[in-house]
Amino acid sequence: MFRPKVPTNPTPTGLVIPPTVESTATIPHTLPPAPVAQPSTRPAVQLTPGTALALVGGGTAVVLVVGAVLVSMLLAVAISGVSVAVCAVVLRSLLASGRTHH
Repeated sequence: MFRPKVPTNPTPTGLVIPPTVESTATIPHTLPPAPVAQPSTRPAVQLTPGTALALVGGGTAVVLVVGAVLVSMLLAVAISGVSVAVCAVVLRSLLASGRTHH
């Protein structure tokens, strides 16, 4: 059903060749037995309440540090923008006063 149909006559010769009929019957297959999982020789990692608390504390510290860095970068950009705007206003004022007193 989902197999591509290959044309039986790829070059046009004028002769009509009937297509072959494919069988769509399913043949039952016997499946091999499922593999049995082997017990692991390495010890499983077990979290004690102390290690879980340490992991939560470490994750919280990482989030706080990354947040502080991002906020400081945002503040640096905002302060730079304000200072550029103040410089532009001062220069505009100086140029305007230079033209009027000229």
